[in-house]
Amino acid sequence: MTTPGETQPSNTSTPAPTASGNGSGPSATTSPEVIAAEIAGEQAHVDRVYDRLGEATRSARQVATEGRSLYQSDRGSYVREEDGTGLYERDVFAFQAAKRLATLDAEHEGLVFGRLDRVDQQTFYIGRIGVRDEEYEPLVIDWRAPAAEPFYRATPTKPMDVIRRRVLRSRGQQVIGIEDDLLDGENADGSLIVVGEGALMAALRRARGPQMRDIVATIQGEQDEAIRAPYQGVTMITGGPGTGKTVVALHRAAYLLYSNRRRFESGGVLVVGPSRVFMNYIERVLPSLGEESVTLRPIGAVASDVVRLNGERIDSAEVGGIKGRLSMVGVLKRLAAEPARGTPDMLAITIKGEPLVLRAETLARIRSDVLSRYRVNQGRAAAEEALRNALWQRKPEQLDLDRDQFDDLVTGMASFRMFCNAWWPFLSAEETLARLGDPATLASVADGSLSSHDQQLLADSIRSNRIGAGGEPTVADGALLDELIDKIGPVPPSEVEPNIFLDDEGSEVSELVTMADKLSVQREIDLFAEPYQTYAHILLDEAQDISPMQWRMLRRRGQHASWTIVGDLAQSSWPDPAEAQRALQQVIGKAPHREFRMSTNYRSPSEVFDLAAKVALQAYPEADLPQAVRSTGVEPDLRVSEVDLARDAATAAGDLLDAVEGTVGVICPPSLIDEISTMINSVTDDDQLRRLIMVTPLQAKGLEYDGVLVVSPDDVVAESPGGERVLYVALTRPTQRLITLDRTPNAAWRKPLE
Repeated sequence: MTTPGETQPSNTSTPAPTASGNGSGPSATTSPEVIAAEIAGEQAHVDRVYDRLGEATRSARQVATEGRSLYQSDRGSYVREEDGTGLYERDVFAFQAAKRLATLDAEHEGLVFGRLDRVDQQTFYIGRIGVRDEEYEPLVIDWRAPAAEPFYRATPTKPMDVIRRRVLRSRGQQVIGIEDDLLDGENADGSLIVVGEGALMAALRRARGPQMRDIVATIQGEQDEAIRAPYQGVTMITGGPGTGKTVVALHRAAYLLYSNRRRFESGGVLVVGPSRVFMNYIERVLPSLGEESVTLRPIGAVASDVVRLNGERIDSAEVGGIKGRLSMVGVLKRLAAEPARGTPDMLAITIKGEPLVLRAETLARIRSDVLSRYRVNQGRAAAEEALRNALWQRKPEQLDLDRDQFDDLVTGMASFRMFCNAWWPFLSAEETLARLGDPATLASVADGSLSSHDQQLLADSIRSNRIGAGGEPTVADGALLDELIDKIGPVPPSEVEPNIFLDDEGSEVSELVTMADKLSVQREIDLFAEPYQTYAHILLDEAQDISPMQWRMLRRRGQHASWTIVGDLAQSSWPDPAEAQRALQQVIGKAPHREFRMSTNYRSPSEVFDLAAKVALQAYPEADLPQAVRSTGVEPDLRVSEVDLARDAATAAGDLLDAVEGTVGVICPPSLIDEISTMINSVTDDDQLRRLIMVTPLQAKGLEYDGVLVVSPDDVVAESPGGERVLYVALTRPTQRLITLDRTPNAAWRKPLE
């Protein structure tokens, strides 16, 4: 998503004199000579900025080189105590230099993008990072700094001491265009030049590429308010498709890291999106804004910090709905507590010829008592102690042993150790979840929570996914596995003797050696510590699709975090929005809560959005529909397959590739995507294929393309959780043109259009 959110379009879409609200002051000009002279003047300043940036980069490289030279080792010596301080200083030196270099070396598309001409005759340039000259005077002000706020907040009615706001459009280090807004005509000098029609509408007409662009040069006032909102508590960003919710939230993450760096860089920021396709689409936004210290994960891989997950595969709508319900919490809790099939139900040992026996009822009582106090993997030691206590109580009087002697004998017996390993094994989440593939086990833990039909679907899914046997969990499985980790605890690592000696004798290579290299030893994992990676801030996009089980998974990683939550209920793919809303309220709790609504759709042409809105209202009458402010004059093309669906889809895709300059998205129901993709690939040349992206409706969430083909909308509805609401998502992806392709002219989805 590259378009901004809510604003008054008249502030930027009209020529500057009209925007100023009066008839005085300079007038807009389109003279090529004048524009060329203005661009040349801006280029001179940009050149000076890049020269200064080059000097800073060379200085940082020199610092990094000096840092590396502070301590060199052939890795054949031990660290002396007196070397510790020097090593620490060297590591800090190198780390800070590396951080500065990473910032300076980042590829900034249009490092300098804005200029403010103020009533006090000062001129400020706004950019992606701050740059100062030799006298430490600002050549460029970081866009997140308070001094840059007027660039986004000033309007003709409240100019904030700004006469002219200018946006510079660059390609690399070359200024190729400028767009002006005259905000205060009364205080403008008669010689002031005003160029163009405003930066916003010019940006909206640009062709889309394969990755999201930032909107740092065209942020609007209400968007800036959301971006700079206080970090505490929960910030909600809502609005319909095309309003810029996602990109505003990403700019907010960059702002928080800038304004509260110690808190958020040390605590971490987690950005969660609906799919890996989406994460690939947005991955360059934050680096382009000068921020690299952010973790990006699709919702299906959030739990990858505790279990192995790819986070790509999606269950059917019905199965995904079962796995996401809150009722699964009770199912998994009972599963974790119930012994697996084949678990021994009697302990019998012999001490000095005297038999000692613990029967099933005693073992069950011990298990219940231990699990009331510990997670399964935490409770092994307590369970063994309880077994020894129970055996001691059954010790015949003729056994002349004190308690320590007795415990040593029992613990040292192979039969006791083998029993403990079988009766109370350390459990992995995958192996535990795999037990739900057994209908008998599932029935014993799910009766009363899941219907027999739901149990059958769940068991079939677990078996087909081969959970615990090298299979690939689905997106919904990730939340179940995470819940089980919470119930059973982490598996202790195998005890491996750490090798603290480095055998590099004879090496002639002098290496940089960190304190970690010299002093690192393997430490035992604390079974009582939370295994999850936690964050200081969590940014969640497409929140309307998060299942209650996924909300629980996210809460574990943000127990003490602030949150930015982005969503639109009208685009929800979760079949029970009310249940998901209750789970969201548990996240918010009593924390400070603020909401920003984006109400202007800059992405979709009005011709496309009017059609999509009718579909949305049919499925969700309470939909928050934004206002589309652009028009292309091209109505959506509603086609019907006449020969073969796949071949007709290839033809339609080709028509879109010819009609638009940027990307084309082909959105297919999961059952058709392989067939359609094969056909399109066979008839489309390589140059055009580079602009074409094949996705399912759920993968399309948060994305946009210049042209979109939606194949068989009725199948999209049938195969998607959320039905028509997911179709609404698909229909609102294009920025220019939309084609739909149906099997028959009386497709059910068209009824609201009649």
